[in-house]
Amino acid sequence: MSNDPYAALAVSLRENAARKAAEVLTGATAELGTVTGTGLKLDSFKHEIQDYYVAEFPGILKLPELNMTGEVRGLRDSGGGGVEGQGQFTFMPSETKDAVLSLKLQPGDRVLALPLNGGNDAIVLCRVVSGNG
Repeated sequence: MSNDPYAALAVSLRENAARKAAEVLTGATAELGTVTGTGLKLDSFKHEIQDYYVAEFPGILKLPELNMTGEVRGLRDSGGGGVEGQGQFTFMPSETKDAVLSLKLQPGDRVLALPLNGGNDAIVLCRVVSGNG
């Protein structure tokens, strides 16, 4: 064994951190489930969870500059005359603060969920779809 007290402290801290991380992550495996008309049914849990949580993803929505060409109909010029034909539309870059992406779930949707409290609660992280579309 080394006589270096700093090495011993580093080893002790690493072991404690690894042990604490293992405790926190024990039982925190995501699993598949199905949204029902009255709750959430996880594939590995025999009871339906009626009060479940759904993840939201808050943040800033950043949109780049976008140019589009399309048909123009139904617009009026300054004299009140109709404007029709081809037009080019340019959208400047923008940022929207406090944007929130929320899941809109329907019965029958397959979801990836994180069970909590021994399976009594769950957080739905996302909807799962086939890789083939």
